[in-house]
Amino acid sequence: MAARQTPVPVTAAPEPAKCPTCKGSGEVSRTVRVGRKRRAVGEQAGLCLTCLGSGEALTD
Repeated sequence: MAARQTPVPVTAAPEPAKCPTCKGSGEVSRTVRVGRKRRAVGEQAGLCLTCLGSGEALTD
């Protein structure tokens, strides 16, 4: 007689950790500077260089 195998419970894959710099959005604010004296006039969205826009923390 063969032993009865119990089914393996299906578990969802854990979510990857969020990037601490952009907090999972993939974008960060960058200051826009204009003029000869490089005065700050506002901000615009830029690509997060830590996670390269994916929003997930890199693991080594």
